[in-house]
Amino acid sequence: MKSGIEDRARFDFIRYSQVWEDADLLVEALNVGEGDAVLSIASAGDNAFALLAQGPRKVYAVDLSFAQIACCELRKAMYRQLTHEEHLAFGGVQGASGGVQGASGAAQNTNNDGPDNMDRLAMFESLELPSDVRAFWSDNATLIKDGFMAQGKFERYFALFRKKVLPLVHSRREVEALIAPKSAAERCDFYDKVWDNRRWRLMFRLFFSRFLMGRLGRDKEFFKYVEGSVADRILSRAKHALTVLDASDNPYLHYILNGEYSSAHPYALREENYEAIRRNLDNIEFHTESVESFIQRCNDKIDAANLSDIFEYMTQDAADAIYGELLKKAAPGARIAYWNMLAPRSCGEALRVKYGVSTSEEDNARHLAGDKAFFYSKFYLDRVES
Repeated sequence: MKSGIEDRARFDFIRYSQVWEDADLLVEALNVGEGDAVLSIASAGDNAFALLAQGPRKVYAVDLSFAQIACCELRKAMYRQLTHEEHLAFGGVQGASGGVQGASGAAQNTNNDGPDNMDRLAMFESLELPSDVRAFWSDNATLIKDGFMAQGKFERYFALFRKKVLPLVHSRREVEALIAPKSAAERCDFYDKVWDNRRWRLMFRLFFSRFLMGRLGRDKEFFKYVEGSVADRILSRAKHALTVLDASDNPYLHYILNGEYSSAHPYALREENYEAIRRNLDNIEFHTESVESFIQRCNDKIDAANLSDIFEYMTQDAADAIYGELLKKAAPGARIAYWNMLAPRSCGEALRVKYGVSTSEEDNARHLAGDKAFFYSKFYLDRVES
């Protein structure tokens, strides 16, 4: 059974130029080791590369959208040929004011091309890419010039929030104070007395409503099976991220509020993980197709899987059908991770019994409680015992 989402939503442009799921959580939960074969939703590549850093035998990164695979292939070339500093600056997620060196070793700040004076197009030409990927980016050169990791539909949605909405609610000084290091008690006090005013709640509910988020951020079809208020559920999770969790080391929050990474980076963009990813680049493959199509033709046994939140875009019956196909290819002891954002979806009881699938509600709740990408209402880690 197909999920059907490919017939209801467009996949011919970049929806996500970064991945908005907590890779630290994923790395801990899946516990990938040498010799493992890993299946991952590709998206923009961040979580697939974070899992690659663990040294598995193979990472199969799969996505319906060639635009998303083009992001992944470009990131792969960046890991292979650019330094960590160049990677961040070329991607547009950290400034290049110091004038970084390109892949050719020549200074790339002489053409005043963009706000950080970096000639990204010249750097792009020096990267080794598959011909179809190069053609895609050549047709979308403006995205490269402007820093492609900030140019996905979802990233532009956050930019609109940061530039147009947030200033109507809070001053820049209050934003900086929000993400400054504080104790748990200080975070709660700041949130209650400074941050959580009427304008914040009103603007949040408007901007993160089903209507605006479906049209400006994601896709209205992604909310087809969601019941209840979208904004209220995300607001509750945002409060958790701003009070219970330490906002000062939350990279996702930093990017949303600042438009770049400075003191906090997601797993795949941390300097200490860069060489591990580069060392294992030959072990990752990208496939433009549905998860169910890849599973059906894959001859490998899957030891770990990151399924993102794909199940909430489909009916429970369709989710069970796809999950069942994966379980046929799962190795004994396989770990399968996935999120629910707003629509409740999990492995059906019949499949759990047939394949010996177990999950720990306590562990799932613990993982979710520490999830720095605060959009999700549920996290599942399933284990295949048989």
